[in-house]
Amino acid sequence: MNEKSVFSTLNAIDVSDKVKQKQNLSYLSWASCWAEVKKVYPNADYNVYPQIMDDFGNTRFWHDDGKTGWVEVGAIVNGTEHKMQLAIMDLRNNSIPAEKITSTDANKALMRCLVKAFALHGLGLYIYIGEDLPEDVSRANELRDKVAELAKKKAGLSDKAKEKVAEFCKAAEKKAFPDLPDDEITGNYNNIEDADILESLERQLMSVRK
Repeated sequence: MNEKSVFSTLNAIDVSDKVKQKQNLSYLSWASCWAEVKKVYPNADYNVYPQIMDDFGNTRFWHDDGKTGWVEVGAIVNGTEHKMQLAIMDLRNNSIPAEKITSTDANKALMRCLVKAFALHGLGLYIYIGEDLPEDVSRANELRDKVAELAKKKAGLSDKAKEKVAEFCKAAEKKAFPDLPDDEITGNYNNIEDADILESLERQLMSVRK
């Protein structure tokens, strides 16, 4: 079976009932991904590409450049391997500083990377279509600038208005990052990438009165 037929076969599998939502992003769990691939291609496998840590050949399953870290995985189907790299990120989808990365953080990134690598073979590829469209990024950046200006302006109206601004900003951050503990919610809208959430926050801030 050639690579085209592998892609066609995996791309035709309907995984919509297995897709979950987290932090306004769609994702397929690694367990569901692995199960679907192995049903069709029992000999499917994967490689984890580690970082060599010293002259003795000792390795670690994630990489870092002294600043941030990433993982690298290769998904193998019918002898063909597709590689994917993925940054090791926190709950806000920001890269974790190299010195703060734990094996748990790296393992989570590893399994997400595995799913993306198999997506290159066709399984659930549609999930990632448009995930980083330039126009979406541009819209989010524009909205953050508007929110920043509004938040500063409205917070200066009165103590009551300042409290309302903080309340709206915290609620927006919580909506963007529902898995983030409440004690880590500060109202930092700069971490929000979802343009719809930012647009809603903009409308709420505009409603704040003295």
